[in-house]
Amino acid sequence: MKKIASPEKEMSFLDHLEELRWHLVRSTMAVVLVGILAFIFKSFIFDTLIFGPSKPSFFTYRIFCDFSQKLGMDAFCFDEMPFRIQSRTMAGQFSAHMWTSIYAGIIIAFPYILYELWKFISPGLKEKERKSSRGFIVIASILFFIGVLFGYYIITPLSINFLGNYQVSDRVFNDFDLDSYISLVRTSVLASGIVFELPIIMYILTKIGLVTPEILRKYRKFALVIVLVLSAVITPPDIVSQIIVAIPILILYEVSIYISKIVVRNQERELKKMKNA
Repeated sequence: MKKIASPEKEMSFLDHLEELRWHLVRSTMAVVLVGILAFIFKSFIFDTLIFGPSKPSFFTYRIFCDFSQKLGMDAFCFDEMPFRIQSRTMAGQFSAHMWTSIYAGIIIAFPYILYELWKFISPGLKEKERKSSRGFIVIASILFFIGVLFGYYIITPLSINFLGNYQVSDRVFNDFDLDSYISLVRTSVLASGIVFELPIIMYILTKIGLVTPEILRKYRKFALVIVLVLSAVITPPDIVSQIIVAIPILILYEVSIYISKIVVRNQERELKKMKNA
């Protein structure tokens, strides 16, 4: 007669690897399925989304143009972009189509990837930790998509407008390679999505004891320098663009301090309850 394995039995290292493998397989399948849909809707992905910030009628340019006109300036008011996008290799357009579809799959399937990650790590958490982290997937997904939108509607058009208009001489015309243009859009979007996960990262680091509110306050000045450097890296080298990007990151840092404070306060309450029990 076979013995039924107890559900409470601790999993071996190989069992954990097998479990992780299936989570990775399901996440990959989700990315592939969404990527196939993105591949099919090529016209919308490229003409509307990817090449949207290269058009003068793009939403951000219209808003910035109206705002600058109220200030008596003509910034971001133009009829056409002074550059062309070209593909100089035989497989250039097909390769761009494939990789863009994969990245679209990663971005859109991000909540499901988080869900699979959560399913893998949650069995190792205590019941109270699982309850307190129920909103992890929703909050992390919302922050990620806010970051993606910020990167797409703010960083991308600022970068394209600056780099597209930049010239060392009137004798040089900007002909941007397709891969270079898509890389700029992709980097701006993904970098912003990851940066906006800062409160979640600080929550986890505080939870495991690597970060405290005091440490975050103490190194606030250093964080400000890092934020400014990061803003300079992911935006064009003009002060206005860097300030526009730095402000939300600084707000996220202050929110992270507040979240870290709440986590520490809850941990102290738990310790007091255990001592009094």
